[in-house]
Amino acid sequence: MPSSPLHAVHERAGARFTDFGGWSMPVQYDSVLEEHHAVRNDVGVFDVSHLGRFEVAGPGALALLRSQLCNDISKIGPGRAQYTMALNDRGGIEDDIIVWQLGDDRFWVMPNGTNFDEIVGRFRDAAEGEVFFDDVRAKTVLLAVQGPNAPDVVESVIGFLPRKFRVESGTFADQPVVAAGTGYTGERGAEICVPIETGERLWEVLVNAGAKPAALGARDTLRLEMGYPLWGQDLSADTSPMEVGLEWVVAWDHDFVGRDALRRIKEHPPSKLVAFTTEGRAIPRHGYAVRTTTGEGMVTSGNFSPSLGHGIGLAYVTPPPSEDESMTVVIRGKDVEATIVELPFLKK
Repeated sequence: MPSSPLHAVHERAGARFTDFGGWSMPVQYDSVLEEHHAVRNDVGVFDVSHLGRFEVAGPGALALLRSQLCNDISKIGPGRAQYTMALNDRGGIEDDIIVWQLGDDRFWVMPNGTNFDEIVGRFRDAAEGEVFFDDVRAKTVLLAVQGPNAPDVVESVIGFLPRKFRVESGTFADQPVVAAGTGYTGERGAEICVPIETGERLWEVLVNAGAKPAALGARDTLRLEMGYPLWGQDLSADTSPMEVGLEWVVAWDHDFVGRDALRRIKEHPPSKLVAFTTEGRAIPRHGYAVRTTTGEGMVTSGNFSPSLGHGIGLAYVTPPPSEDESMTVVIRGKDVEATIVELPFLKK
C-alpha cells in the first residue's frame, strides 16, 4: 500500500493510520476534535501528498483541458487555479479536480488520489498534437496549511502568500516551491508543493511556526461543515453536477465530454443532494436511509459538527424535494427528525 513520503514523520508524531483510497494515511494524531478546532481557530497543517498531480504542457495542453473538463480553463490565465470536473458521456462525475495554471501552456491537473491513474490515462488517450506529461506526484510532497492564522505562518515560512485561487512560485531551503490559495476546509491558507527531499524540512518548519498536525478525521469534519462534497461518497460516476448543486462549475459555451447528456439532465434532474441537520448528538452516517414528504434517499456524508454542536449531513433524495418538505433520518432503527438547510452549514 503506498504511503506519503513523510510516513515516518507521522509515525514519530504518534499518528494512527487508515486505508484511504488505497493509501496508508494518518487519520488522527492526538484528537480529531483538537485538530478540528485548531484549524477553525488557529492553524493546522495536513499532509495531502496522496492527492493526484500531473503536469500537462505544450501547445496542445489548453485544448486538451478544455475538451476533458466541464469548466473552461481558458477563462482564467497563468497564476490562477480553477475548480472543475471530468465527466463521462452520461454526464456523471468521474472526478472533481483542481487545475493550477503555471504558464500559458503549462498546467498542473490535480485529481483525487484514488482516481489519479484513470484521469492521467484519460488525458493521455485524448491528447492531440504537441502535449507533454509529467508525474508531479511521484517526486513531490503536498502540504495544506489552513486556519485563520495560516496566512501569517505561510508567509513567514515560504516568504509569500498566494491569494485565494492564485498560484505563485518561489523557493524554500534553496529548492523550488509552488503554492496556491486553495484548500478543503473553508479556512484561509495555502497548499504548498515542494520536492520530496525538502518535504520533511517544510513540515518541521511549519510545525515549529505554530501549525498543529491535522489528519483525515479533522479534514472530513471541516470539509463537511462547509458542505464540500467528497468524491466516492457525495460525487460519483452516476451523479451529475446538476444533482449536486454545482452547475456553476459548468461552462456551457465550450465543447467537453458529457455536455450533451448534461443538458438533458438539467431539464429533469432525477435527484438532488440535500443538506440537513439533526438535533443534539443524533449523528447521521453514510448509508443511513432518509425520507422526505415526497421521496426517499440515502445519506452520503454525515457526522457530528464540532463547531455547531449537532449532527449535519448530505443525502441524495429522489425525487428532488422542495425546501419546505419535512425529513427524517433512520438512525439506529429510529426515525429522527431532520431539517433541510442551505449550505454551508457553518456560515463564515
